[in-house]
Amino acid sequence: MEILENTMIIDIIKESLNKSMNYHEYRTLVAALVEQQSTTGNDKTEALVEYTKMNDRRMKRWDKTVRLSDDSFEKITAYTKNVTWLVLTESWCGDAAHIMPVINKVAEQNANIDLKIVLRDENEDLMNQFLTNGGKAIPKLIAIDNKTLEVLDTFGPRPSIATEMVNVYKAQYGKLTPEFKEDLQRWYNKDKGQSTIEDLVKLLG
Repeated sequence: MEILENTMIIDIIKESLNKSMNYHEYRTLVAALVEQQSTTGNDKTEALVEYTKMNDRRMKRWDKTVRLSDDSFEKITAYTKNVTWLVLTESWCGDAAHIMPVINKVAEQNANIDLKIVLRDENEDLMNQFLTNGGKAIPKLIAIDNKTLEVLDTFGPRPSIATEMVNVYKAQYGKLTPEFKEDLQRWYNKDKGQSTIEDLVKLLG
């Protein structure tokens, strides 16, 4: 049963990889959607269109400003396994706007890490294999061994510190309020991607 399940997951991964984009292609897509006043995803609401516009600005900023410490750089460049980081995302996702540029920054440092991006709503079979607490939370990074297509590990939808903040708040108040979401955005700005970098370095082992 487990072998059959693994074969099924590998087939799903192969299918998604065939539809994947690199980071430059993803950023070009998001910029084009802003020009068209549109968004990725099945729902094209005004709110999601506005989030896409806001996230394009955020990603532009992070693309220019994310910095790696010397220690992180050494650990990333020392990684020798040949892997693909396959990331599920959507242009409207607030967490993704802060995280995708950081993932790209890390992947750029090591030719052994191939970053590929797919859209969640166009890859439902893949998303359903990597749910977070039963939900289709994004961004979701799947680390894949290029030789075997074995899933080595996952990351997301948030860095571990932000995940803890969200879990504590939900436990206390039942759901995330607009005020908390604003606080979370401020946390991302203050953190400057460092918590995501730390988690990704741990992912590399």
